[in-house]
Amino acid sequence: MWRQAAAPWSPTLMAGLREIWAHKFRSALTMLGIILGVASLVAMSALVAGMEKGAKESLVAIGGLEKVRVESADLPPDQEHLADQAVGITLNDVFALQHNASLITRHSPEMRLSATASANGRTFRPWLCSGVWPSALDMFEHVIAHGRMFNELDDEMARNVCVIGTATRDELWGAPDQVGHEILPLGETIYLNGVPFTIIGMFQHYESEQERKLREFTAQQAAKTPAVSGGVARNRGFARRAPGSFAFRLKNATIYLPLNTVWMKFRSGINVTSYGPGFQPVGGAGGATGDPRLSNLELKVASVEQLPQALQQIRNVLMSTHRGIEDFTFRTQEEWAEQIQIFVRNARLSGGLIAGIALLVGGIGIMNIMLASISERVREIGIRKSVGASTRDIFIQILAESVVIAVFGGVAGLIASFGLVQFLGHLSPTDNAPLVTPLSLVVAFSFSVMVGVLAGIVPAVKAARLNPIQALRYE
Repeated sequence: MWRQAAAPWSPTLMAGLREIWAHKFRSALTMLGIILGVASLVAMSALVAGMEKGAKESLVAIGGLEKVRVESADLPPDQEHLADQAVGITLNDVFALQHNASLITRHSPEMRLSATASANGRTFRPWLCSGVWPSALDMFEHVIAHGRMFNELDDEMARNVCVIGTATRDELWGAPDQVGHEILPLGETIYLNGVPFTIIGMFQHYESEQERKLREFTAQQAAKTPAVSGGVARNRGFARRAPGSFAFRLKNATIYLPLNTVWMKFRSGINVTSYGPGFQPVGGAGGATGDPRLSNLELKVASVEQLPQALQQIRNVLMSTHRGIEDFTFRTQEEWAEQIQIFVRNARLSGGLIAGIALLVGGIGIMNIMLASISERVREIGIRKSVGASTRDIFIQILAESVVIAVFGGVAGLIASFGLVQFLGHLSPTDNAPLVTPLSLVVAFSFSVMVGVLAGIVPAVKAARLNPIQALRYE
């Protein structure tokens, strides 16, 4: 049954393919517009997918959508006369939230310190040096790779202990690819603004998935080609220090201290002993008996669905502890997620519009060439009609030529897109490396076929309507 139905179509399709093959160069030039359109559509989609993936990885790395940051803020205009009574975010707020905000599952107060770290004859300025509670480990999705996190007793006793990230280790003691092995500075002394601290733990090295793949690839190359191990080692060092996501770099360059230690040794104005060389006292924020003022307060909500209710709970508690003075504000990860989605949507729209224009130009090229081809083959079409070819046969032949050109152009465009994506990958930051998805390939190819069909309809109709007698008399 299938053979009987397909048989009348076969000669028509073969005639269309022979015509394309007979004008290979012209057909290739016609395909060029489709190739560029498909390649640009896939590359655009890969770029956007890469940026979206990198942004979402960063979002997860810093705590996810359930996290809420409470910060000090300027007073509203109607409360500016109460500025001398504004206390900012304090530990009293934390204790109040622990007892009165049931939708908050985790609390992590933070007291930031502008510090210069020195050890092993080197100095380094960490991106984030903060006094925190041990709960910060879970709040910011940190993992202790070596040693331990300080505990409640360390915080209560204001001990001079700290946990560092791998970037701090690399800057002060050397990165593994530089010294040939991994250095674990546990038990070593690090000076923060001249105050000695003992390192009791080190976080794991954080990196995006793309950075991890690059590091594993360079390690495999080093194993395969030991003769050029020096060059590969340099590549491995580059892979480790490649410009990754800000969130991962921030976590690697973090130093955590017990919150009470930062308050007692740097903020309260109490004199401490055993300072290292170059110590300069840090200005205090009140007496030792005052309520410690925090840089910010990180909170985690039970679930994203309960975020609006949780924010209302937090607001009610803080308005009570601040005696009605609204000197605080909230920052949620949901705002960041919404910005990511808006950016992705706009990027896809603008990139898709550009790629669509390229495909449209390719379709116009196909239509133009097919119309020119019909003008050259008027007598041939007349002869075919005079010997029995139907209007449908002529229509199918011309439409088949147009579709085949679009299909071949689409396939070539998909192949070219991989080369284009690889090229763009060398220009993009590591965390934003282009990511080709199967959906983008299917959509791009489908659009190329659709363009071929639409571009071939007008020439096919024109050819099918030719009068055989007038066509035979055409010169």
